Order: sequence, then C-alpha cells, then structure tokens
Amino acid sequence: MNPYDAVIVGSGPNGLSAAIHLAQSGCSVLVLEGNERIGGGVRSSYLTRPGFIHDDCASIFPLTLASPFFRTLPLSDFGLEWIYPEFQLAHPLDDGSAIVIERSLETTARLLAGDELSYNRLMSPLLNNWERFIEDLLGPIPKPPRAALTFIQFGLGAMRSALSLAKSTFRGERARALFAGMSAHGILPLETPSSGAYGIVLPLLAHAVGWPMPRGGAQNISNALQAYLLSLGGEVSTSTFIESIDQLPDARAYLFDLSPRSLLKLFGDKFPARYRRQLERYRYGPGVFKVDFALSGPVPWSAPECHTAGTLHLGGTLDEISTSERLVGKGHHPEHPFVLVAQHSKFDPGRAPANQHTLWTYCHVPNGSTEDMTERIISQIERFAPGFKQIVLDLHVRNAMQMEAYNPNYVGGDINVGVQDLWQLYARPAIRLEPYTTPLSHVFICSSATPPGGGVHGMCGYYAARSALRFLEG
Repeated sequence: MNPYDAVIVGSGPNGLSAAIHLAQSGCSVLVLEGNERIGGGVRSSYLTRPGFIHDDCASIFPLTLASPFFRTLPLSDFGLEWIYPEFQLAHPLDDGSAIVIERSLETTARLLAGDELSYNRLMSPLLNNWERFIEDLLGPIPKPPRAALTFIQFGLGAMRSALSLAKSTFRGERARALFAGMSAHGILPLETPSSGAYGIVLPLLAHAVGWPMPRGGAQNISNALQAYLLSLGGEVSTSTFIESIDQLPDARAYLFDLSPRSLLKLFGDKFPARYRRQLERYRYGPGVFKVDFALSGPVPWSAPECHTAGTLHLGGTLDEISTSERLVGKGHHPEHPFVLVAQHSKFDPGRAPANQHTLWTYCHVPNGSTEDMTERIISQIERFAPGFKQIVLDLHVRNAMQMEAYNPNYVGGDINVGVQDLWQLYARPAIRLEPYTTPLSHVFICSSATPPGGGVHGMCGYYAARSALRFLEG
C-alpha cells in the first residue's frame, strides 16, 4: 500500500488548498515545499531592515475573502485576522486630488461627478448577486453559470477591451482613470479584448468584501492554511526541492502547484507528444519589478485621501496608463510606469518600528527583464508625494528574473503564471475537458496555470483536488 493517498508539490495557496480539500475528504496527504518556508507568493520577510515586515509578492487580498472555497475554512480559528483601511483604493491625480473607492457603491458613485449613473449601472447588477456571480467567475469551464443573467450582463462588458469600455461607459477623466488602473491589474495592454473584465471585477470586490490586508503580513495567511491542514492530519515538509520524480515518495496521486515549464522538466517525454507541445507553447506574460521601502515616516501624499487608503494606483489618466501597459506589451520599459502601491504599516503598526513605515510597490515590465526601474518608481511616487525621497531609509528590489528566482512558478517574472487573455484564461495550461488532469492518470496540476488563473483564491487547488478525488475513488 502507498503511504499517502496524495502528495502535493508546492505550498502556495493552491497547493495548500488542494491538500486541505483532500484531507477534508479523508485522504492522507503530504505537501512538499522547496523553500524553507511555506506560502509560494504569499510570504512575508524582513527584506530591508530588522523590524520591517514586507510582503514578498501578494499583499492585498480581496479574492481571498471572496473565494467560495476559502469562505468555508475556519482560518480565523488559526490566527488569521483581517484589517480594512477606510478607503479600499486611492488613485491620485496631478491636480492634488484623488479618486477613491469606498466599500459603499453609492458613496463611490457620488464621488465620480458626472458618471454616477454610469458607475451604478455597471456595478449594481453584479453587486446584488455577487456571491453566485463569483462562484461562476471562479468556476471551471465548461460549466453552466448559476447566476446566468448576471454573468451575461458581465460578459457583455468583460469581452471588450478596457480602453473601449472606459471610453464608452464614462464621460469624465476621473472615472476613466479609475477604470484604467483597475484594468491594469490584468497585466495586459488595455486594448486587449477581455481586459475590461479586470476593471469590472476589482471594484466589485472592493464593494462586496473590501480590499483587506492580513494583520502581521501575508505569511499569516499561509500559516493559517498550514495550521488548518495539520489539524486535519495532513503533513508538510519544507526545504524539499523536487528536481526529479525519483525524489517523490510513494503515493496514489500527485498534484503539482507548478508552472507548465517546471512540470515539463519533471516529466519530459513521459507526457505524450501532443500534450507536451501544448505545455511548451503555453504563453507567459509580462513580469514585474518590485521595490520595498523602509521609511522614516508616512508617505507625504498631496491628496488627503491617500493617507487613509490601503492600496494606491499611481499612473495618472487613462491615456497615460494605457500607454504604459501598451509599451510593456511590446517589450519596452515605460518611462512613466503604472505603479501599484500598498501601505500596510499605516493600518498595521506592527509591521514596522515605532513611527516608521513600510511601502510595497511594483510596476510591470517585459517578461524576463533585468532592467532597474527603481528610479522610475520613485519618480512616480514623488509625483504624487513630493519629498518622498527624503524619508527613504532603505529599499529592496527584485527585477523580473529575481522574481522568478524567488518563485520558479513566476517564469520571467510573470506573477499570474501565464497570460490571462480571453483564450488562455480558461484554456490553460492545455485544451482538456478537465484542465487539472494530465495524460498520466495519477498526475494533476493545481497551480495558477489552471482555471480560474492568478490571484489568491485557492480555487485552482480546490478543483484540482476534486479531479484527483474522482481518480482516487474510481
């Protein structure tokens, strides 16, 4: 008899989710993690100086709260606590003001002068049925949507490009800029069909569940998932990097929280040629350049609203953000990049020494980039917070290739583990009725390279575990 029903390689949120669902179903499971700490992209470290806790990758977690699987887990019983800033997002502009998103849809809409009705029409139908809609959105395809009418309404806009949707829906530059910043989370040129989906879903999540941060750092999400898994009888082994399938312990099924490239390295010609070619043709998207700052004080934002927002989008207008993302898509490094910012220590003082602060930032760059974007990111912050340079105590940078070194799933720095355009959002990593399966009946893939793709929601792992259970029970 095999000592384990299932072995999971990789302890990112999807690997841990797969292990938890299997353990909940009575399976004996072992998670193998190559790093000395669990978590994949959901980890925290002292990157700059002692006492400054920085999130290594993922940092703000609306999808975690909205996830149909995570909502069923008792993670608060295992130490996970959420913090909600007053404003979910602030998007500063050059006139010294800022566009903000509040939890209240009505309040947010009123702040978009001239576009209140348009914003309400876009968001209200989804918000009124958000739980069933999110189940459809984060579900595998093909599957009939539970909230069919809501999903159709969403699809009419989501199939369009963010640029087209912003211009046809909103008249004012403020609402257009807000929509552009949301859409840029898709890490696609804003002219790309379906890029508008991100501009709809992210504000929906802000109104439905908020854009929270975990107290003490992202690592605490991973720690809570691990603690719950252990309570179910699961096992976790760290510092166990798998370079050959010969290293794997005996099990009836294997699930891999890995990129297609890493899966190919392990199995090589054990996969049929047709499936192997599909994995080889899998497309990876732009990378990220990340800078973490240790600061002597709070960021001196010009717009008052920025001081009470957990997340900020720095990029100016729709045209500016669109230009930045288009350049990245063409393999260039924009002089004025769109920068994502999170300021945790304003709301979670334990992340920095007394009266000092952390700042988490990144911008998009071409896949595989080694270009240093530090000064361009600082310039964008200075644009909206004059005097920022004077409060920088220290900083830590990771270019796109260093992001891959941090997590091999991030091929070329691609934190979504593959382009998430209309074609590859669901046909990932290959065209199969069950994308979590492989031609080897006992081998499954549970990473973000499977539907529904990137984000800390655990649904890739959950659905992969369901596929593995059908095999184990067959």
